[in-house]
Amino acid sequence: MTAIQQADQWLRRYRPVERPRVRLVCFAHAGGGPSAFRTWPAGLPSDVEVLAARYPGRQDRLTEPCIDRMEPMVEAVVEALTPLLDRPLVLFGHSMGAWIAYEVAQRVPVRALLVSGQVPPARRNSAPPGSARRGDGNGVYSEDALVAEVKRLGGYDAQLFENPELRDLVLPPIQSDFSLVATYRPGPPRMLDCPVHAFYGEDDADARPEDVAAWAEATTGPFTRNVFPGGHFYLTDHEAALLRELSFLPAVSRV
Repeated sequence: MTAIQQADQWLRRYRPVERPRVRLVCFAHAGGGPSAFRTWPAGLPSDVEVLAARYPGRQDRLTEPCIDRMEPMVEAVVEALTPLLDRPLVLFGHSMGAWIAYEVAQRVPVRALLVSGQVPPARRNSAPPGSARRGDGNGVYSEDALVAEVKRLGGYDAQLFENPELRDLVLPPIQSDFSLVATYRPGPPRMLDCPVHAFYGEDDADARPEDVAAWAEATTGPFTRNVFPGGHFYLTDHEAALLRELSFLPAVSRV
């Protein structure tokens, strides 16, 4: 597989830009996929190319095996990004995606890291019980526990889990992603030198303000945080407001 083919396999472009000023690479939550960002290009400057990570085992990669560990996921993404380093990169990750973006940012040069609905890896034990801390210790969850946790976090239509066929379709990638989060053991941190911007919902019990603020310790560059109304999936109801904030960031804006 060529480098370009690897990039196309792993990254979805919803609005290709011939000569982008910057590329915004987005990483979805556990169980999510590139469609979470399909409407984003319309809310961002026209010379910002939005790319969304295509995790295997879901959506248009449904027939491929899921990846349930952080290292191979990050290695594949880094390889896919290699031919795209001709333009500045900004990484955005929500929930699980924030940790993937953080790991990628330690391996490729980025203009900024944007983290959403997530605490730094070092703060995972001080946060309230959530998706990263349930299961058998190896990241294996019973179906009932998995569904209960997904419903607690929100972001999914609860009726999906009442239909046996749909339930069998959506649970495997969610199980895999929860395993990836639960077994994630970050190595010694490599201090970033890019700006880090954190976003979270004011009612998100898994992203307390004092823990979100600790992202400042991940970089020698500037740090900001923005809070929005809502819970863990605040960005669904407040997408336009979030995209306005992203558009004004120095790493994204035309200024």
